[in-house]
Amino acid sequence: MLDKSIIEQFKEIVGEKNVETSNMSLHSYSYDATPGFRKTPDVVVAPNNTEEIAEIVKICNDHKIPLTPRGSGTNLSAGTTPLKGGVVLLFKHMNNILEIDEQNLTITVQPGVVTKKLIDKVEAKGLLYPPDPSSMNISTIGGNINENSGGLRGLKYGVTRDYVLGLKIVLPNGDIIETGGKLAKDVAGYDLTRLFVGSEGTLGIITEAILKLVPMPEYKKTMLATYADIDDAARTVSAIIENRIIPATLEFLDQPTVEVVEEYNQIGLPTDAKAILLIEQDGPESVVNKDIEKIAEICKELKAVTVSVAKNEQEATALTTARRSALSTIARLRPTTFLEDATVPRSQVAPMVKEINRIAEKYNVKICTFGHAGDGNLHPTVPTDVRNKEEYHRVEQAFAEIFEKAVELGGTITGEHGVGAMKAPFLKLKLGEEGIRALKSVKQSFDPNNIMNPGKMFFEEEEKGE
Repeated sequence: MLDKSIIEQFKEIVGEKNVETSNMSLHSYSYDATPGFRKTPDVVVAPNNTEEIAEIVKICNDHKIPLTPRGSGTNLSAGTTPLKGGVVLLFKHMNNILEIDEQNLTITVQPGVVTKKLIDKVEAKGLLYPPDPSSMNISTIGGNINENSGGLRGLKYGVTRDYVLGLKIVLPNGDIIETGGKLAKDVAGYDLTRLFVGSEGTLGIITEAILKLVPMPEYKKTMLATYADIDDAARTVSAIIENRIIPATLEFLDQPTVEVVEEYNQIGLPTDAKAILLIEQDGPESVVNKDIEKIAEICKELKAVTVSVAKNEQEATALTTARRSALSTIARLRPTTFLEDATVPRSQVAPMVKEINRIAEKYNVKICTFGHAGDGNLHPTVPTDVRNKEEYHRVEQAFAEIFEKAVELGGTITGEHGVGAMKAPFLKLKLGEEGIRALKSVKQSFDPNNIMNPGKMFFEEEEKGE
């Protein structure tokens, strides 16, 4: 428990109404979207600006109080679970779009801005912010930056880090720094901007971000290809890229995923297909038409059962919305849902899908696999019940083997969800002991008192909390 005098100091900084200590509030922020991890914080604080955050951080650093920054709690690696208790920091008051600069094609925002709100605002001006995580209707920019979030458009446009130009950051000692800016080039010192993107709140608190925008593509087409064999679908992914075509979206759904998505959305997805590819291309109309025609040829050559192009924007939107709903529809099957994001080189998508299916059979668990096949980012998802200890153990064993196989195939344990606490035991698979030591040295240099989101990224045995 925190000393009451410290809580009173927080109230003086942010106002009494922005400090929560009730059991209900503390419980609400004791977990995120990751099953199996929960720890009640001591207090929840909602600051109004960067200066207030700096004051809060100084108090936490002086008293060695754990501090967990939190957006909407959509994290899937227990990254925003306050495993050491202490302070949960909310950004509900720091949710403003500060500037849209059409001359420099940038947008400056606070961390609490909802991703979809930002996307809609810039699209109204004929511009595009490409990162589009499936959680974009509720996830916030601060969370996206801390996790280096991807999305359906990642293949062609890249991920969050490719659009972060500058940051305002409160360091663990309370210092405020600014990195980058509205610049096309900047090599003045270490690239702190990119260091903080994907740092999972372990190095400091992002309070403002300058993000890059691009012109809205003038035209797009969406198509669906169905397959009787998963291998044929996976080989199609590689073949499209080999033909020097980079679609805006190249998504994969296996049959178990298609079945549950169609049951919920009722848009006519073929539930008898073993796999489907959802493909979208954008750009100049002549280029899009040429690419879609070539992609259709490749799909047919690699034994697609059907290839169809969306007839209008409504039909195209229905397809992409159905794909974005994959997690929520699978979550309806059982009380608990584990969604992971093992990532492999594109050429290894087919072998990885085979391994996932073998592992599902080995451990007798249902695995629905979907994901961003164009960049090798697969989402094996298991509907289960965390209360069934024996089944839960088999699920853990299955995911451990999936991570091992992904690394063996030249991949990684996470492509966009982050390490957090859930994947911390597996980070050594990817980086080795030497890599872990290097990361810890960076953490120690910024945060010697280990107050910033402690218990994340580096494995500690007791991390599941209560």
